Amino acid sequence: MASMQFMWSCNQFNKNHSFIRIRKPNVKPNGLVRFEGNSDNKDPNEEKKKLKVLIAGGGIGGLVLALAAKKRGYEVKVFEKDLSAVRGEGRDRGAIQLLSGALSVLEAIDENVAKQIMDEGCVTGNRTNGLADGLSGEWFTKFDFFTPASRRGLPITLVICRMALQDILVNAVGSNILSNKAKVVDFIQEPGKVRVVLENGQHYDGDILVGADGIWSEVRSKLFGWQEANYSGFTCYTGLANYVPPYIDTIGYRVFLGLNQYFVASDIGNGKVQWYAFQGEAPSSAPHVEGKSKKKRVLELFGNWCNDVVTLISETQEHEILQRNIYDRDMINTWGIGRVTLLGDAAHPMQPNLGQGGCMAIEDSYQLILELDKVAKHGYGESEVTSALRRYEKKRVPRVMIMHTATRMASKMVVNYKPYIEFNFWPLSTLKNMQIKHPGIVISGAVLEFIFPQFADWMLAGHGLL
Repeated sequence: MASMQFMWSCNQFNKNHSFIRIRKPNVKPNGLVRFEGNSDNKDPNEEKKKLKVLIAGGGIGGLVLALAAKKRGYEVKVFEKDLSAVRGEGRDRGAIQLLSGALSVLEAIDENVAKQIMDEGCVTGNRTNGLADGLSGEWFTKFDFFTPASRRGLPITLVICRMALQDILVNAVGSNILSNKAKVVDFIQEPGKVRVVLENGQHYDGDILVGADGIWSEVRSKLFGWQEANYSGFTCYTGLANYVPPYIDTIGYRVFLGLNQYFVASDIGNGKVQWYAFQGEAPSSAPHVEGKSKKKRVLELFGNWCNDVVTLISETQEHEILQRNIYDRDMINTWGIGRVTLLGDAAHPMQPNLGQGGCMAIEDSYQLILELDKVAKHGYGESEVTSALRRYEKKRVPRVMIMHTATRMASKMVVNYKPYIEFNFWPLSTLKNMQIKHPGIVISGAVLEFIFPQFADWMLAGHGLL
């Protein structure tokens, strides 16, 4: 069954390449330069200096990494092209789900910051969550995030406004570390260092560069060449309803399923519900076009669904509805070259149907810090630094690949979702008004009931990071 294939899809991985390609600024797109000198010659004073970490991108992953590096006493600098645009994107994309494993990572990095996040967030993992049929509203399968978290002594899954999360992280990182209006457009690797080049012509040297600059990453394109992102087949309307439904105390979030469309609704606290309406269609060439009623469009698409869905749309003001097209990229097994690596959406952008993009970026940050800690104990020679980055990638790729595959399988399941048998041919056409559940749906529900507890436990555990 397609929806289950992700459990067996990640058995083989390519070995890391042994060569290093270095891009030189202001040269032709495929220009390469080479190392000069002996890159393994060690400065006798290198163990006394602090590791200097350069980060391209001030989103969730970049800020969490910066906070972890700061707490370790490393020198760190974050370059963000437009912090206000990141916050705007946060509004566009709505609340972010943080599973127990990601929250535990934040606690390990900075307990005070983790507490602020948990105080600001809305806990959903202690309520019923799961999949439901879009037309009838009947539960398809329910998810239990509370039991595995409690058994492991982990924080309970919550959702938090992206802008609120980012504000907490920005304040914790500090303005002396975060540079706004500073877009990284290139980098040069030299023996013993990497130099980033900003759009305004400034440049900075560091021991490593981490590209955390999102799905349209400049760092990734400089490493591996520019590639178009993959359109998922879905556009997404995001809405924020100032509405408290009668089931608020018992249901955290639901994913309502339909044929080639689905609707996600989650309590985000403070009397608000965030919803996402995904419609399978060609990508919109001009999302966010003013003057067009997005609310009317969503009601046209989902107006015949169950009352819980229609009510949420109806209770949402027009200006609270935004639209964006959903993209991802194919997984790659190598995220970096030399002293440069990638993190979060820059390395592995995935579809949002499992709510795992932010969690994966947070886990990436912590795994990378753990590997850099080993370097700090043994010195900052070329081989030590590059080996640490490759270990980080090697340890993260299998888990992220499974999650990435799961998000694609989930979308394929939605595209083919048919809850009832269709009788379109005579003489069975006389039965088409009868709602007889499709046997595939019954089997899928039973399989999910059996498999999901193990999958949820694996997701929440953070792959043994703690």
